[in-house]
Amino acid sequence: MKFEYLLLGLFALRPHSGYDLKKWLAEGGKFFRSNSDQSQIYRLLARMEGNGWITHKVDPREKRPDAKLYSITDEGRAELLRWARSPYVPPSRFQDADFLVRFVFGGIVDPVGLRELITTELRARKDQVARHRGRDRTQQYIDPIPEVDIDRANLLFELSHIRGMAEIDAWINWLEEMLVALDAAQITEPAE
Repeated sequence: MKFEYLLLGLFALRPHSGYDLKKWLAEGGKFFRSNSDQSQIYRLLARMEGNGWITHKVDPREKRPDAKLYSITDEGRAELLRWARSPYVPPSRFQDADFLVRFVFGGIVDPVGLRELITTELRARKDQVARHRGRDRTQQYIDPIPEVDIDRANLLFELSHIRGMAEIDAWINWLEEMLVALDAAQITEPAE
């Protein structure tokens, strides 16, 4: 997921300063993106402004440095909509930030595509479970280093697999619940 689309989604809601963005990413946005430093945000804002997707105005601040308030442009809106309506290709790892950003910000601007996004992700995860749930999970140990206790290693691999199964099952349940909730709220049209 390109960081630009997350920011365009935020700018679709209201103007932000670079500081506002950093603060949001550290608090409410930490599930969408982690480890974004201030200099990275400002470099990206400059690039987005160079692309014509955002513009800024100076917001004078009393007893503090002036701030640049960035707003989305018509070109930025078109880019956000293009991205929101583009086909979603599920990555191999579930719970990827690309899905969550598309779910929230793509869903805000393109409710028609929201059902397709969710059903695409749901199909991919159910297929993933069908392909991998019953696979042989026997580990191969060929000349392991002396510190490897094979019984402990096997147990840890199995416990992590059990945890992964529980997480993907919960993810699938959440996706199914989202379809029901969005249909009930008449945000998406129920499948025929």
